[in-house]
Amino acid sequence: MSDFLTTRELATLLRVKERKVYDLVSSGTLPFRKVTGKLLFPRKEIETWLGAETEGANDEEAPPQLEAPRALVMAGGHDPLLEWALRESRSGIAAFFDGALDGLNRAAAGDCIAAGLHIPDGDDWNVSMVAERFGAQPWVMLEWARRTRGLMSRPDLPHAPTCMRDIRGLRFQPRQPEAGSEMVLDRLLKAEKMARADLRAVDTVERSETDLAMAIAGGRADVGLGIEAAARQLNLDFVPLVEERFDLLVWRKAYFDPPFQKLVAFCRTPAFAARAQALGGYDLSGFGTVHFNGR
Repeated sequence: MSDFLTTRELATLLRVKERKVYDLVSSGTLPFRKVTGKLLFPRKEIETWLGAETEGANDEEAPPQLEAPRALVMAGGHDPLLEWALRESRSGIAAFFDGALDGLNRAAAGDCIAAGLHIPDGDDWNVSMVAERFGAQPWVMLEWARRTRGLMSRPDLPHAPTCMRDIRGLRFQPRQPEAGSEMVLDRLLKAEKMARADLRAVDTVERSETDLAMAIAGGRADVGLGIEAAARQLNLDFVPLVEERFDLLVWRKAYFDPPFQKLVAFCRTPAFAARAQALGGYDLSGFGTVHFNGR
């Protein structure tokens, strides 16, 4: 974990141009260090500066205020690689994965520092819904990974499904309504001119990608819409249908704090890359890309 931010990192998370950062340095406003000609910004001092009252603030412009503490919890959609990284990094961040929509609600209520999202959004993912709900708040959305989602099925089926139309008559395992995969399912059904009524859904729901795969492997259902990583863990047949982008919506101050920085640092190690490759179905090339930055 680095105790210093680069000019680009600080500009991105403050939602200003790099030129503005240099202007603040020149005016003596920002705390900084200069090492071999390069500007570095001490993370702790930047946090203090953000939370302190601005000298000379007038009635028209209120000074920055200290942000209320939030529960050290990662909410939102379930991801096996993220769940593993939270533990392995010793970040101290707890996981409460109960669906992307649940994560959005918990973020809005102040019940988490971050939420995993994979909500279909036209030709993109997550941005429109996040911008609508959090555009005026200090949240930043970073890419975690691109994941392959498709049909996972029991390997002993007489005829393995190869497309959505093939699942007619098979016992389909749904997820909870708050899960992002349910929105992806609706999109795939619409593309095939199918409806929920065409599914032979079992009565129960599974609340994580791993639980979905376990239900199928255990014979409680024949097929479900899950990610490749979970299917491979349970040796299920898998047919890829869509590549989705899984993002992390992060409370901006929490991004700077040691727990989240510890997670980020771990996710740049060879061990993390090796785990993603072993699980399968992940593309990490865009990790850390900013897709949204609130005010």
